[in-house]
Amino acid sequence: MKKSKSKIYKMLRGVNRLKWNVAGKGILIGCVSGMLAVLYRLGIEYGTGIAGNIYKIFNVHPVYIIPWIAVAIAAGLFVAWLDRIEPMAAGSGIPQVEGVALYGLKMRWGMILAVRFVAGILCSFFGLSLGREGPSIQIGAAGGQAVSEKISDSSIEKDCLITGGAAAGLSAAFSAPLSGMIFALEEVHRSFSPIILLSVATASLTADFISKYFFGLKPVLDFTAIPQLPIHLYLWLIPLGIVTGLVGSLMNKSLLAFQTLYSRLPDLSRPVIAFLIALPCGMLLPITLGGGQNLIKFAENAQSGVLMLVILLAAKMLFTSTSFGSGVPGGIFMPILAVGTLTGSIFGILATRAGLPARYIPVFVVCAMAGGLAASVKSPVTSILLTAEMSGSLVHMLPVAACAFIALLVSDILNVDPIYEALLGRFVGQNEDKLPVRERGGLMEVPVELGSMAADRRISDIEWPEGSLVVGVNRGTKEVVPSGSTMIRPGDYLVILSSNQKEAGIRNRIYSICHTKV
Repeated sequence: MKKSKSKIYKMLRGVNRLKWNVAGKGILIGCVSGMLAVLYRLGIEYGTGIAGNIYKIFNVHPVYIIPWIAVAIAAGLFVAWLDRIEPMAAGSGIPQVEGVALYGLKMRWGMILAVRFVAGILCSFFGLSLGREGPSIQIGAAGGQAVSEKISDSSIEKDCLITGGAAAGLSAAFSAPLSGMIFALEEVHRSFSPIILLSVATASLTADFISKYFFGLKPVLDFTAIPQLPIHLYLWLIPLGIVTGLVGSLMNKSLLAFQTLYSRLPDLSRPVIAFLIALPCGMLLPITLGGGQNLIKFAENAQSGVLMLVILLAAKMLFTSTSFGSGVPGGIFMPILAVGTLTGSIFGILATRAGLPARYIPVFVVCAMAGGLAASVKSPVTSILLTAEMSGSLVHMLPVAACAFIALLVSDILNVDPIYEALLGRFVGQNEDKLPVRERGGLMEVPVELGSMAADRRISDIEWPEGSLVVGVNRGTKEVVPSGSTMIRPGDYLVILSSNQKEAGIRNRIYSICHTKV
């Protein structure tokens, strides 16, 4: 018995050392994944700029449209072939990273990087309405996996470093290190863990340093000149939150509906259709090309009337849905933000007719950006922080947070599934036979949430999945060697040893025991 306890104590001390090991190695992950994300960002921005210039030429010399259609068809077939040989690189990339973290899916990081760079940048040359953020997250995770395979032998450490790479990818894509950290905890792992926090913190901060070296210190969306919203105008946030919640929910439905529609078509035809749809959008509404950063600036300044903004909103939603639904490599983070800002601008202009001073329209734009993202992704803390970091100002934190949570409430009332969770379910269902699952065992650290099945119960009273064993309980600064009579408290971190087998089933069961069901 004493030998067994001594062995467990050593294991727990190893977990404590692991936290600082992953923190140190996270710096290296941040360098590699941050650099990869920066290169991808540069490629996407360059490609989108070229696409805008090409479509301008077509308006002057329409004779070039016919050969361009032939090029678009060839490019679409090539992207379809790339999607077929590496299905993990199709679409956003965020659901795939969640599948790796939560369900033990395996990434072929070399193929994923190759397909992401080639297909993603190729799509940008046609101006498809796709963002760089989701792909950057998967590129970062792939970079993290590549490095972790060289410097780590521990499966739990590799998982932490892969997550750190994902956080670094978002940090570099948006120059938003805090958002990268919180996204990894809130969306990828959906729990708080000190080990994960240290790995994502060092990786995100390092990647942000690299991003700022290339792109400068200016925020991606510089909203620092926007005035603060007076307290007596906060009542406007209630209808604004409701509207952005409805639009964010509609965006979810549209993305999933077009994905379903495309699934009824032959694989090879899907990217071709998306590439061809980009042609009229690029010629008639070139501001809708790409992720939507220019569209956000346009909406912030309310540079046109309500009718034009409504047209742009409808066009951006449909263009994004047709681009993303085809399965081509590309994200939806920035397009969702663009849809939110257009909604806020429309609402703000209409509100001026009811007495709102026009100078506060940009405040509504910023709030609606967070609201639309919170309603669609259902990661409100990430949405709030991302808006603050991208805008370069914390003075709007209160109205932004209020709008985000109201929009989230509307989305919940409408029973809208989080977009990435829905996409992950579809992705696994459609590619179940093609996706390898890692054979792995080892330690995992799982937090116990208030109201969960495990909270306030003895270890022996819980039916743990076969192949798992609770070997430690971290309670604040104390490390407890458990027995069957040990009471589990909310806020505890359970250190669980799993057998060397396909771990997805064990992990899912343990999460269901320790996490609160909403």
